Amino acid sequence: MAEIVKKWYVVRAVSGKEKKVKEYLELEISRMKLNDYVNQVLIPTEKVFKIQNGKKVTKEKAFLPGYVLIEAALVGEVSHVIKSIPNVIGFLGTVKGGEPVPMRLSEVNRILGKVDELATSQEELKIPFVVGESVKVVDGPFNNFTGVVDEINEEKKKLKVMVKIFGRKNLLELSYMQVEKEG
Repeated sequence: MAEIVKKWYVVRAVSGKEKKVKEYLELEISRMKLNDYVNQVLIPTEKVFKIQNGKKVTKEKAFLPGYVLIEAALVGEVSHVIKSIPNVIGFLGTVKGGEPVPMRLSEVNRILGKVDELATSQEELKIPFVVGESVKVVDGPFNNFTGVVDEINEEKKKLKVMVKIFGRKNLLELSYMQVEKEG
């Protein structure tokens, strides 16, 4: 049998339903015995941290919401099977209704690299705040106070936040974990 060439494609899914799409895809692929044509279904996720009840909680969040990556050979009915999955909008391609366009290898590696990098550097937080932004204190003695970011120390992952306490402005030094964006 000739070797089946698989390429990476991007499947558009209803945002928030990526996990369901992945489950359905995997079920359908094994049910129809298409495992030779589909290597893997991937939802690029990143770990996000937040403080809940004073504890640091890790949550996985799709960093490309609404997209599922799939490594497959779109032979025969494979693409039709993928498109018929509930919550799948279709393939990401250049021509409407045309053939699905495979991703360039450099893009795939960048995304997969990002996935690996996110998996390994889970403690690494992006700078989630900007100077002048309103934040709410969610942890510590000033819990529930709101203030404005005055300064950001990226290395120490700390913020200086200007908070009004009893009508007077005070500059608090807080860690990223102790505040969240307003709204």
